[in-house]
Amino acid sequence: MWTKHGLIYKPDGSKPFSRTHAQVPFGYPMGDKLRVYFSTRDENISSAVSFVELNPDNLSEVTYIHDKACLTKGAVGMFDETGTMPSWFLPVEDEIWLYYTGWNKSETASYRLGIGLAISRDGGLTFQRKYNGPLMDRSIYDQVWVAQPCVIREGDTWRMWYLSCTKIDVINGHPEPFYDVKYAESKDGITWERTGHVCVGYDEFTDAIGRPTVYKDGDLYKMYFSYRNATNYRTDVKRSYRIGYAQSKDGITWERKDELAGIERSAQGWDSLMMDYCHIFPHQNQWVMFYNGNGFGASGFGYATQPATN
Repeated sequence: MWTKHGLIYKPDGSKPFSRTHAQVPFGYPMGDKLRVYFSTRDENISSAVSFVELNPDNLSEVTYIHDKACLTKGAVGMFDETGTMPSWFLPVEDEIWLYYTGWNKSETASYRLGIGLAISRDGGLTFQRKYNGPLMDRSIYDQVWVAQPCVIREGDTWRMWYLSCTKIDVINGHPEPFYDVKYAESKDGITWERTGHVCVGYDEFTDAIGRPTVYKDGDLYKMYFSYRNATNYRTDVKRSYRIGYAQSKDGITWERKDELAGIERSAQGWDSLMMDYCHIFPHQNQWVMFYNGNGFGASGFGYATQPATN
C-alpha cells in the first residue's frame, strides 16, 4: 500500500511561462536536493518544461522555484511547435538526456504528438534539442501518434515503454484518442526498433493509458500508469483517470494487476476526481510516487511513499 502525503506544488500564475499546470512530474535526485521537473502552460496553453526543488528530508517542502522554462516550444512547422512536455530524464556521462513529448495542434483530432530528445550540459538548467525532428513519430505500428516514453538502460540495451495512439473516435462531438503502451529497443538511445508489441492494452473499460513508469524491484519489473474510459472522463469520476499496475519478469510480457496498485483517489480534495501521470523512484530506503490529480495537472502534483522491499 502507498501512503499519501498530500499536494506539494501548483503554479500561482505569476510567471508568464507558467500560468497553470504542473503536469507529468518527474523526480530527479541531485545530491543534497531533489528536483522535480514538470510541464507547465502559458496563457496560450502552450506547454514548456520547468522545475522546482524539494527538501530531500521533507518532500512537502519546496525550497526553490525555477523562474524560467528549461525547454520551450519548437519552431513553426516542427513536431513540437505548440509545446513540449517532459517524460523521462536519464544521466548519460556528464549530460542529462530528456525524452519529451512534442505537441502539434490538429484541426480534426485536436492534437498530434511525437517523441523528441533534448540534452542538458549545465546540470539540467537548460536543454537543447538533439534534433529538430522527432526520434519517434507515427508509423505502421503507431497509427496516430506516440508520446510519453519511459526509458531504462540495461547493459548495451536501451529499453522504452511508450504510449501509442491507434485511433480517434468522435464522442459527443469531440475527437477522443485511444492509446495503449507499446515497447521499443535501441542500441544508442536514438534509433529505436519497434515491432508493435503491446505491453498494456485496452479492455472493456480502458480506452487510454497515461505515462508508464517502469522500474525493477527484485526480480520483477513493475509498471504503474494511469488509465481511463473514453466517455465523459473529464467530469465523471467513474470514468476518469486512476492508477493502474502491471508486472513482468522480462519487461516485455506483462500481467495487469490493477487491484495491487495500492493507491486510490481521495474522497475529496485535489486528487478526488483524477489520479494520473505518476513517476516512481527510490529515495531514502523507500519508493516515492509523484503524481497529478484533478484537471490533468491543473491542481498541481503531490506524492505518496511505500517502504522498499529490499
